[in-house]
Amino acid sequence: MIRVRNLVKSFGAFTAVNDVSFDVERGEIFAFLGPNGAGKTTTIKMLTTLLRPTSGAIELDGLDPQTHQNEARKRFGIVFQDPSLDGDLTAWENMEVHGVLYHVPHRQRRQRMEELLKLFELWERRKEQVKKFSGGMKRRLEIARGFLHTPRILFLDEPTLGLDPQSRNQLWNHVKKVNEAEKVTVFLTTHYMDEADRVAHRIGVIDHGRLVAQGTPQQIKEQTGAQSLEEAFLALTGTTIRDESASGTDQMRQFARMWSGGRR
Repeated sequence: MIRVRNLVKSFGAFTAVNDVSFDVERGEIFAFLGPNGAGKTTTIKMLTTLLRPTSGAIELDGLDPQTHQNEARKRFGIVFQDPSLDGDLTAWENMEVHGVLYHVPHRQRRQRMEELLKLFELWERRKEQVKKFSGGMKRRLEIARGFLHTPRILFLDEPTLGLDPQSRNQLWNHVKKVNEAEKVTVFLTTHYMDEADRVAHRIGVIDHGRLVAQGTPQQIKEQTGAQSLEEAFLALTGTTIRDESASGTDQMRQFARMWSGGRR
């Protein structure tokens, strides 16, 4: 479903992503892990049509996202780290706007909205303004909205950041249900290693722009001789604290605004 070959992205003399290759199969949950500034955000931006690669090849469901940009965008959903809901609208209205933007037919849209709001335990609150929701409820709504147009791939950029353990567990249970029922490929980033260990079928670890490990969580632990995925991650990437690139974060925020509010 996702095919990446020898992907490179350079900014002048600096190479942010350096000869990265990986595959993600249909219906797989793939966790893309790395320290701040390792190249995760740049890779996601290339996968989701925000950045053009310096070299290399990308396929999303058989499409090159650079030459078939609009068609590729129809094939995936994305939930950004930064909030993208309209707090003055109700949960139902936020879903409705998204469905209209993606040209989901009216009857199908209404049925799908009801199914997803019930699955993500938001149906009883559908008529309330989103600004009254808790952080966990907002994230559940964003992810439910991401599934609305029945994407082949869903990109989740640190979707549980700042949530309490109960909310994180509940959210992933819902995502796994849709993943299993609809065979949606899920590509996620997270800094919660226990989360990646529990949820992901396979993991890729990127550091200094290079992919340093791929495999199941168990394979990566065995490769490093670690007892936990966190220990394996530190063995692969070191213990030095990294600073995230401000420009990368700003570009993702800019894309989030374009993708949601800017398309209304």
